Amino acid sequence: ASHVSEVTVEKASNPFEPGAGTRPPNLVGREREIEDALASIARGKANRPIRGQIFYGIRGVGKTVLLRHIGRLATETGCVVAHLETPEGKSFPKLLVPELRKTVLELSLAAKAKAKLTRAVGALQAFASIFKVKVGDVGVEVGTPKGLADSGDLEADLGDLLVSVGELASAAERGVVIALDEMQYLAIDDLSAVVSAVHRCNQEGLPIGFFGAGLPNLLAKAGDAKSYSERLFQFVEVGPLSNEDAGRAIQMPIEAAGAKIAKNALAFIVKQTRGYPYFLQEWGFGAWNAASKSPISLSEVEAANNGIIDRLDRSFFKVRYDRLTVTEKLYLRAMAELGPGPHASGDVANMLGRDVKALGSIRRRVIEKGMAYDTEYGVVAFTVPLFDDFMKREVPDFKPGSVPEARPGPAKRRRKSPSRS
Repeated sequence: ASHVSEVTVEKASNPFEPGAGTRPPNLVGREREIEDALASIARGKANRPIRGQIFYGIRGVGKTVLLRHIGRLATETGCVVAHLETPEGKSFPKLLVPELRKTVLELSLAAKAKAKLTRAVGALQAFASIFKVKVGDVGVEVGTPKGLADSGDLEADLGDLLVSVGELASAAERGVVIALDEMQYLAIDDLSAVVSAVHRCNQEGLPIGFFGAGLPNLLAKAGDAKSYSERLFQFVEVGPLSNEDAGRAIQMPIEAAGAKIAKNALAFIVKQTRGYPYFLQEWGFGAWNAASKSPISLSEVEAANNGIIDRLDRSFFKVRYDRLTVTEKLYLRAMAELGPGPHASGDVANMLGRDVKALGSIRRRVIEKGMAYDTEYGVVAFTVPLFDDFMKREVPDFKPGSVPEARPGPAKRRRKSPSRS
């Protein structure tokens, strides 16, 4: 084994890929989810309804990576895939129309029924017009449709539009997969319309499926939107990897790059990251860069540890922290003082010396901003893993006792502003 220690660990050969939604070198621990997705996609290839999956979990568990991987697999099987990400405050029709235009254009290349193509294009143009979305030319001349995706009721019109696209896909003998990330930012009416439209497509037996991802509150939100959501989709909780899978996520890329890592160094990384895929990439990246030769040692990983944490503090954590008001920061700092969580809202209020009802608006805002979520009634948890440790580093002099009164004035002014919907 003496030759192993002679292998030089070059920074340029670093196999790890930390980043938002960046696919890791080895997608381990998600085999079951991928297998189920492939089975659903195969139904679309056979011109049958696709039962979609919705992945929910906190930040850093790899939901986006999983969603994009499934999209790639769907493309490889011949499906047309529309990728969307829901930003805060953007109209859902404005998000959807450009992607469905691309979908219709691709389906038109294989369409065997001109009437279906004309109908889908007409529905797209009517939908875009009624919801004031600019749409480029589709290359098919149609008259102004009457009564198809033009009522102004999003739920009815979105159903018309997706059914028309599904009928075109069936005529073209191709499946369609719509992949929507950050679904928790959908307004409840938009989410209700999506669920209803997918339900209509399933009832019509059309080869169109919906895959999504979002924070944990998405599960309850979907249930509020439509009671049958849980029967329409396969809701899949995505969490941290097991210790074994987390170890594989570090070890496999290192060995594929021709190097090794000591067992105690591997155990240290797994413990530090708590098995969260995003952090595994960060620690793997930092450990590789800190090493000079193989095997990567525990002392090298420990030496890199503070630098990795500092980099996360200045980027991954800080970008979220800076979106918060002073009172919101104090609320999360009180949560951090109690530990990783989840925590009863009453305990957080006690930590701040306030009545739980008086903190209701602050608690609601940190949830709306995606920094926390309800695990159950009256219980709150962080949506960002390791954020409790970050808050303690960022606000080291926190003293339990009090929090200033919430000042709702700016929020009210924002709601009155004509530039916001």
